[in-house]
Amino acid sequence: MLKTSLAIAAALTIGAAPLAAQVAEDSAPTESEATAPAATTPDGDAADTAASTEAEDTRTFSPVNFNVNEDLENILLLDLSNGQRVAIRLKPDWAPHHVERIKTLTRQGFYDGVIFHRVIDGFMAQTGDPTGTGTGGSQLPDIAEEFNRMPHVRGTVSMARAASEDSANSQFFIVFYPRLNLDNNYTNFGRVISNMAAVDAIQRGEPPANPTRVLQASIAADNKPVPAMPAPQVQQDISIDDLNAPIGN
Repeated sequence: MLKTSLAIAAALTIGAAPLAAQVAEDSAPTESEATAPAATTPDGDAADTAASTEAEDTRTFSPVNFNVNEDLENILLLDLSNGQRVAIRLKPDWAPHHVERIKTLTRQGFYDGVIFHRVIDGFMAQTGDPTGTGTGGSQLPDIAEEFNRMPHVRGTVSMARAASEDSANSQFFIVFYPRLNLDNNYTNFGRVISNMAAVDAIQRGEPPANPTRVLQASIAADNKPVPAMPAPQVQQDISIDDLNAPIGN
């Protein structure tokens, strides 16, 4: 069990790609992953360190408010290219600086048009990189970690980072199924409160062949309307001249 935990810890840190969500690569959680401690360093004291940190954390966290008509300043709306709108409850009492960063970038239009570039079935969907490669971010400085005890359950929205705990910037991911080995290792800052089915419908791949996009990200308090969906591409009518044209023309 110790060897398994240390292997997971190493995968979450040493093998990190810049700003990618550093999580296990397999598409479904194994028993060892589901029970592994939230280790962040590949040494024998990692589990003890995580346990002591959690024991010392005496903060009280408010529950998630699933009412989409309340506290609109702390609801992130994602209008997706699959025609669906997803509502995410932002939790500033869990991670105030991460929530502020998400709001700032959202109001700058930073997330508009960004793809979900890393989507692993049974695991999570990651977005927030304007380059679509998993290595990009915003021009704002990285954020110091705000790890908390709130679990990474279905619908959790958490900040992606590189190997450094203080390297979160703009990328975030939405969890499909519980991944408790991420607790106290990635900054959990929100939860999907409406239309998780639309998240489930995000195209899989790293990157997907036909990626789902965030057409518009907005804060509910700003009352932005759902953007118009791009018109589907219609194949141009083929004329008799086209059919008779030499091959290659």
